Amino acid sequence: MAEIHLKSLAHSYDKHAEKPEYAIRHMDHVWEDGGAFALLGPSGCGKSTLLNIISGLLEPSDGDVLFDGVRVNDIPPQDRNIAQVFQFPVVYDTMSVFDNLAFPLRNMGAGDAKIQSKVGEIAAILELTEVLNKKAANLTADEKQKVSMGRGLVRDDVSAILFDEPLTVIDPQLKWKLRRKLKQIHEKFNTTMVYVTHDQLEASTFADKIALMYEGQVVQFGTPRELFERPNHTFVGYFIGSPGMNFLKVTRCEQGVCLGDKIFPLNEVEKQALRTSDSNNLKVGIRPEFVHLWDKPNGSAHRAEVGFIEDLGTYKIVSLKLGEHALKARLQEDQKVPQGHAYISFPEQWLMLYIDEFLVAKDESYE
Repeated sequence: MAEIHLKSLAHSYDKHAEKPEYAIRHMDHVWEDGGAFALLGPSGCGKSTLLNIISGLLEPSDGDVLFDGVRVNDIPPQDRNIAQVFQFPVVYDTMSVFDNLAFPLRNMGAGDAKIQSKVGEIAAILELTEVLNKKAANLTADEKQKVSMGRGLVRDDVSAILFDEPLTVIDPQLKWKLRRKLKQIHEKFNTTMVYVTHDQLEASTFADKIALMYEGQVVQFGTPRELFERPNHTFVGYFIGSPGMNFLKVTRCEQGVCLGDKIFPLNEVEKQALRTSDSNNLKVGIRPEFVHLWDKPNGSAHRAEVGFIEDLGTYKIVSLKLGEHALKARLQEDQKVPQGHAYISFPEQWLMLYIDEFLVAKDESYE
């Protein structure tokens, strides 16, 4: 196991160009020894590029990759002691499942007793015991990917295990089960694991902490709850959650910020942030889960027009228009569905202010 430190790291596929475009923009990022991490983001954001830099398949244009403080930029992939599981299964079709799983152990000179014990342990966890004597060529796509994953998991001396969207070819009914198994394996062996995915459910199920990438940068690193409750960039709010966060463009006014004639008061920390910025790129954001809906006027609630209603079984999503602005609210299954119009309010603790797309903390102690 190892701590992985990406120090002043950046990468361009055309670094000799006059103005190179960077797939990975400057970052300084640490994955602690023994942690379970997800690298989450949309296609093209730089996830796989970053994973390939860590494994040594790519050399970064700038900066360093450190394993436990040791620079490994010049160390080839085979000497970095990294196990990598790819999007599509990589197995030796002519070998049995047992020999596929044993292959990494034999390469490192492990004894027969160690091989029998470790292969048996991983096969049991991944439910491959019944097919250990089968040729890999005769396996289903699901089974082949489990073998591929097992080869990455069978060694207990690796610095880290890197997973590059490993469940792409897995049947949807098995995905949840395998994610849970990976989590159990991590809890048992305490190996540093980095799991690349574009699926927020996969990331939240597997990881203790998520690094969310956007346009080649990690825009937030934190627990699934932190990314949901306190997204520090509008993209995080948009990407995390289903549906994503509501964002309303607002203007400055004496009491705080305004949406037309509707006033959103701010606390002193937020007001100070406004005073020290001359930007007019101002937004307030709130999760659909935290929008309060009333069927009658209620205090300072704002009247909104009710549009489309999506019934998702255990809850409903209501599309609303507040003036010219569209937003969504989430209703629980037993909550009355408003007709025609509704009154909505935004609890202060869940209403976020964003300047130039970044969150303004509600208090000075929040990071």
